[in-house]
Amino acid sequence: MDNSTIAAIATAGGRGGIGIVKMSGPQAVSIIKAVFRPCNTDVNVTTSADNGFHSHKLNYGRIVDPQTLQVLDEVLVSVMRAPQTYTKEDVVEINAHGGSVALHAILELAIQQGARLAEPGEFTKRAFLNGRIDLTQAEAVMDIVNARTEESLKIASVQIEGRLRKKVETIRQHLIQLLTHAEAAIDFPDEIDDIFNSNETVANVQNKVIRPLEDLVRNYLDAHVFRDGLGVAVVGKPNVGKSSLLNRLLQKDRAIVTDIPGTTRDVIEDTININGIPVILSDTAGMHKTDDPVEAIGIEKTLAHVDGSDLVLFLVEADHALTDEDYHIFDHVKAKPLIIVVNKVDLIREENDVDLPDTWRTCDTAFVSALYGQGIDALKKLIAESITGDTAVERDELIVPNLRHKIALESGLDSALNVVSEIQNNATTEIVAINLQQAIDSLGEILGTNVKVDILDQIFSQFCIGK
Repeated sequence: MDNSTIAAIATAGGRGGIGIVKMSGPQAVSIIKAVFRPCNTDVNVTTSADNGFHSHKLNYGRIVDPQTLQVLDEVLVSVMRAPQTYTKEDVVEINAHGGSVALHAILELAIQQGARLAEPGEFTKRAFLNGRIDLTQAEAVMDIVNARTEESLKIASVQIEGRLRKKVETIRQHLIQLLTHAEAAIDFPDEIDDIFNSNETVANVQNKVIRPLEDLVRNYLDAHVFRDGLGVAVVGKPNVGKSSLLNRLLQKDRAIVTDIPGTTRDVIEDTININGIPVILSDTAGMHKTDDPVEAIGIEKTLAHVDGSDLVLFLVEADHALTDEDYHIFDHVKAKPLIIVVNKVDLIREENDVDLPDTWRTCDTAFVSALYGQGIDALKKLIAESITGDTAVERDELIVPNLRHKIALESGLDSALNVVSEIQNNATTEIVAINLQQAIDSLGEILGTNVKVDILDQIFSQFCIGK
């Protein structure tokens, strides 16, 4: 493992009251000693007798360039000695004023004194490599930083407590125990019936491995939208009120609204919170035949966006009969999860006046007035229920937070199912042992016990610098 000392600005860019420069590594304390000068005030400076720093205490003073004696900023410095730190290395945090110039000057000074600029996610990566957290907890750190709703924050907080790790590790230990028996049976074939009972092994795999893994995969399918967000494409022919609906849902003027058809030429995105789900709304170009090359490009983008969406809101007008364009759009989007939104109901007497084809009535339908806000709450409820159903997902349940975990869980599940199948087909113990080992390895990828280096690099490259 890299034994260098890393440094980075740990707070967001721009101006603020406080900004933090963080260092981690064997030279962190010696670097801060070289550049920190306690202030000669009545403030208690918690330095030890050997001019070091007491761990986990704040020290008031100034950062000074030892070459020029220039004062860079007035700061509070905390020194945290290993192993009781985030990375299990010596860590120093310099709490300075939040201006970009001052923070970068302090960071450059730390680099001049022997630190190097941290890579994205490198502090958390060191916490993982040093055994403070497992890989699921490391990924939960990123989920907390990226959380867009209170619900997604709560889910990430559950993962950082290690609940997923404990569940996966329990399943993995059952597999390891079964593999131990299988390998013992291979070494002592005369005693195989006493060491490796086929019926008992099948029951253990089904109850202690397969069913828990199926539950974890199901949790991902039920609740990953709380983490990843729900992609919702708003589609329809020109001038049916797509942009007005987007603005009404967002409660702000995000898209331009005019009476001129074809105003929206590109996909416009924004995010709202519906029942704790980050919903990524996309206003798309009106879908129709056109000779305008710019409009044509916009429609092509709309079609591509629809294909990649989780849910489609298909708008039609309450006060006009359906057109060939409406039918054409419906044919394109009907394979997707779909809500038909009948807009402009303020222009009709009652909802029964809207004549929808029988084949359309199997879809969820919302009657709204984007102009006046009528029916918007009912539409939001339909959007949430399209993914979570009528009942909300229990946040306290164990929830798999990302696709990487799901893939590894499914791989482990397939291997476990193969174990049962091979035993029932009277396969050799060697074949059963191979499938047990594959299941163990798949679960190990989730925890990071045997994950490949390139996967680690990919995971931590998604972090911000300084975390």
